[in-house]
Amino acid sequence: MTRTQLPGRDLTALLADFGHDLPTAPPPAPAPREPRLFRRALRRGPRQRGRGWAASPAAPVSTWRMTSDQAGVLWPFIATPALPPTGAQMGIDVMSGASFHADPFGWVLSDDIPVTNPNVICFGKPGRGKSATTKAFILRMLDFGYRALILGDPKDEYQPLCAFLGVQPITIGPGLPARINPLAFGPRGPGADTATESAVVFARWLTLIRALVGSQRVGAHPVPFGPVEEQVVKAALRDLTGHHTGATTLTETTIPALWHLLTNPTPDLVAACRYANTRAFLDQTRLLRGALGQLVDGALAGLFDDHTTIAIDWAAPIASLSLSRLMPLGDEAVGIALACLSSWGRGMREHAPAGDLRINVRDEVWKQMRLGVEAVKAFDQDLRLSRADGDIQWANAHKPADLLSVGDTGSQAVTIAKDLLHLTDIKILHGQDHAVATELETLLNLGPIARDVVTRWALQGKGRALWCVGEQHYKVQTVLHPLEAQLTWTNDAIAGAA
Repeated sequence: MTRTQLPGRDLTALLADFGHDLPTAPPPAPAPREPRLFRRALRRGPRQRGRGWAASPAAPVSTWRMTSDQAGVLWPFIATPALPPTGAQMGIDVMSGASFHADPFGWVLSDDIPVTNPNVICFGKPGRGKSATTKAFILRMLDFGYRALILGDPKDEYQPLCAFLGVQPITIGPGLPARINPLAFGPRGPGADTATESAVVFARWLTLIRALVGSQRVGAHPVPFGPVEEQVVKAALRDLTGHHTGATTLTETTIPALWHLLTNPTPDLVAACRYANTRAFLDQTRLLRGALGQLVDGALAGLFDDHTTIAIDWAAPIASLSLSRLMPLGDEAVGIALACLSSWGRGMREHAPAGDLRINVRDEVWKQMRLGVEAVKAFDQDLRLSRADGDIQWANAHKPADLLSVGDTGSQAVTIAKDLLHLTDIKILHGQDHAVATELETLLNLGPIARDVVTRWALQGKGRALWCVGEQHYKVQTVLHPLEAQLTWTNDAIAGAA
């Protein structure tokens, strides 16, 4: 027997029997239609004013996955992280549109910026704004307590800046009264004769004498300065200063006094250098004495061979040593003068008081390094001591290949010169010709995008430069005040001829 299921009653009918009616829900409102963003276009597009739509087949889309470090390569218009707004305001960071500030010591002290030393090397083709950038940086850092020391101005480019700041540059040249003793003790004088200080002074002197002797050549080879020559010079310096007798006050000496003692050695000096007799001493030191004699009687006679006759006001905002009178004597003479001033300047800064911050500008530095490997080592030492001395070493050169011209390919001088780039974490690259593109890649490890910035964009206007702050790159347009433009103008001779 089959049971037939009766149709049931729903909830609405059941409640209606007891006098309760459920409210009826209103029908859902239709969803509003979003407005069309683009009008439907004809195949060729309507030929009407303001109707620029045209149908096109869909382009294939490729998907790439990368990290944020790699994105900057494929998308070069992504700006590098901005630097803090401290230090000198140099101009505009054209990638971000923000102001660009330069603060080398502030960058060293910041853990977020990949800079470990405050040294700056500025490359640029002549006329691209290299000198203007240097002088603008000096002027603007004066407001932060810095002072500038121009260790050799071969072309008197800093004379207008000195005149504006009320300082008279010191001119060095034949027939002029200015004398600078590169073997000076420094501001502390010869009275403090502790073992540590005397060792520092003698090491500085040996570095200079090694560079000066190595600048002289016998044929195509530099005059050797090995351990034997170093021992002789060190013994002679101890004899001249009274160090070997234990004097409490050392006597300042000069290069001519050193040469005269080596030419007329005393029995004590011969014995201290362990030579059999005076004749053996003279025979073994002939090249050394000849090289020092060239410095005494050569083109620079009367410039760096006597006690210092100048007095620099270290409280002044700037001090400049002009070498324009030496330019007719050739690059070697200017290079020797730069080496002497470098050693003298290091002596002046060995006991600088705390908080005395300096910007040491070294113009035409390649002339000094071309003297030989010892001159390159001397400049290398200056860069290594910048953190301890509280100085910003600012070097100017034309192109990176200047560092390769200091010696033969593969020589020790070239190797050390290349390493100098690692001791300058801040590099300013003004406009360069396309022929320098390979140097930018091989020596500075720049990629194609950064290389094109230097060889294309920077050549299209003065003051444009690629600032390499550690591994971070910034496209900067230096902006000069009209007064700064007058102080940094270096084309007076050209303008007068035109």
